Amino acid sequence: MTVPEGQIPEQPIELDDDEAADESQALSTILGKQLKILRERKGLTQRELAVRLGYSEDLISSIERGRRNAQEDLLIAADDFLDAGGLLKAGVEDTKKAKKPRVRHPVFFRDYARLEPEAVELNYYSTMAVPGLLQTPEYARHLFNVRRPLWDEQTIEWRLAARLARQEIMNRKWPPPMVSCLIEESVLQRPIGGRQIQKGQLESLLTFSTLRNGELQVMPTSCQDHTALDGSFTLLTPKGGPQVGYVEVQQVSRLITDFEEVRLLAAKYGTMRAQALTPRESQTLIEKMLGEL
Repeated sequence: MTVPEGQIPEQPIELDDDEAADESQALSTILGKQLKILRERKGLTQRELAVRLGYSEDLISSIERGRRNAQEDLLIAADDFLDAGGLLKAGVEDTKKAKKPRVRHPVFFRDYARLEPEAVELNYYSTMAVPGLLQTPEYARHLFNVRRPLWDEQTIEWRLAARLARQEIMNRKWPPPMVSCLIEESVLQRPIGGRQIQKGQLESLLTFSTLRNGELQVMPTSCQDHTALDGSFTLLTPKGGPQVGYVEVQQVSRLITDFEEVRLLAAKYGTMRAQALTPRESQTLIEKMLGEL
């Protein structure tokens, strides 16, 4: 999607292209094969090497198959333990560089993603799932695992890394963005990934609601005069620029820059906030839900 020139300030964002992604995959494959050869030369199983290095057997297996990039600490420890003579350590710097290409966003999301890092205000209305900016890693991973059509493990890792990288905006140095989130009660009730993941997500939302720059409101299912039953949306105010809207459904998205359309979304959001539970009432509801899990 092309944003009309002059309407929205362009902000830089770390995005990889297909060539960079291929290079990252090639690095994972090469390091994985080297690790396997060195391990077998020592007569060790994957489990034995994992125990000696203090990592899981699944991680060693995934690295050897090229499905995950090796961590720098693991490469260094494996190089020393397997007497690799610097062979694995030589890949440390390239592994660090490869982390940037793993932060990738789907094409339909990139216009919005360019604006988000420098946003001064973000307003979310969510009807189906917790907004990505507030998702726990476990919650996000489960959403990626169960989507259809299926993604391979590498793609899931890319998408998860990208989603978690976006959340760094909440730790931005002063001033942090003002973030308000209006979530349907049904979203909180849905046990995505099971009770433990649901509990962790509710606890995370409760923590968010206590931040000075965070405000969470729940739209109760019992609301009789709901003004926005036509779907989720986001309002974003870029630094030094006009507020924009963003809508997304089934991997089809639209960045809204028309002043009148954005104004109507903002008015709708304001009305819904008046209809929803107050921030304090929302905290109480989440605490009650946690007590019942």
